[in-house]
Amino acid sequence: MKLFDNTEVAFSLKTDSQLERAYFLFKMIQNEPMVRIGSAVTNFALKVHLPVEGLIRSTVFDHFCGGVTEDDCLPIIDNMHSNGNVHSVLDYSVEGKDEEISFDGALEKILRIINFCEEKKSIPYAVFKPSGFGRFGLYVKISEGKKLTEDEQKEWDRVVARFHKVCEVALKKDVPLLIDAEESWMQKSADELIEELMEIYNKDKAIVFNTLQMYRHDRMDYLRDLHQKAHQKGFYIGMKVVRGAYMEKERDRAEEKGYPSPICQDKQATDDNYNEAIKYMMEHPKMALFAGTHNEESSYLLMELAKKHNIENNDMRLWFGQLFGMSDHISYNLANEGYNVAKYLPFGPVRDVMPYLIRRAEENTSVSGQTSRELNLLKTERKRRKL
Repeated sequence: MKLFDNTEVAFSLKTDSQLERAYFLFKMIQNEPMVRIGSAVTNFALKVHLPVEGLIRSTVFDHFCGGVTEDDCLPIIDNMHSNGNVHSVLDYSVEGKDEEISFDGALEKILRIINFCEEKKSIPYAVFKPSGFGRFGLYVKISEGKKLTEDEQKEWDRVVARFHKVCEVALKKDVPLLIDAEESWMQKSADELIEELMEIYNKDKAIVFNTLQMYRHDRMDYLRDLHQKAHQKGFYIGMKVVRGAYMEKERDRAEEKGYPSPICQDKQATDDNYNEAIKYMMEHPKMALFAGTHNEESSYLLMELAKKHNIENNDMRLWFGQLFGMSDHISYNLANEGYNVAKYLPFGPVRDVMPYLIRRAEENTSVSGQTSRELNLLKTERKRRKL
């Protein structure tokens, strides 16, 4: 039996009723029209304040999220760590807020999570999105090389100050920070800012991690260029490597505005690009890799690469990451072999987390084979338990 086929280990933490709920949910997600209609109806219901939060909470929210607050998440975090040796990355998944007060609130939230990380071995990283600390349109304007007004410059200075504040605290408390990637048309300004932070805070090891979305065909070139700079300036590179989360949006915008799509031509090209990135990172010692992947082949490849380069299973420079509620067969079986594994555990008020949940559902529907693989594994485990 291949490692990831072991459903007894994969679902050891799920009760019979949680297993049944997961099976029901993935059955629903498999149906693309149902996901589209369900997403639209849910958004409408929340907009007009229909009492649907309880229903969302007991189904899709509880499957993919840890809770409404970080304290809500603690029983799940403790259970995963003590019974499955799987760590958690607390992900405050509130999206699309564009006011200064919410940026300052997000900063306070991340600082609180860094304190959590310092206290609990089960939470090895803190994470945030650039647009959690500053206005999306501002990143876009800087990425396009446009001149900022005086007020915009002051606004950007505040964004930069938030980044520095969180990095200073992370360095002091020795908690690595994952900074998520977003849409390509705002990413250039985020990349440049994160490079500056790496230069300052990654002198002795990787504290600041950027994210590479490997469905973008230009990301290998970016990684090689960054490696050159890191070599010249003497800093470590921290990278979360993922396939990417905004594919439809990227292609639609490229077509609408008439520029070449930044996305690889097909899934195979994305997979090859992803595997090339993890190979490159494993070959260079002054790099730390957080491999965000739900792909079995890439996970097997990474295990082989670790052996080839004599990297111990529990070496802190190598982490595997999956989303909570997905790919338990990868997470728990890897953890069972002694690898460092972390689940991204989203949390936040139900209505604020809905954009994240809808994206998860759509992603599962569009990634060929993802949902049917989950269903087959759940089916196997139901049979094993004779449910």
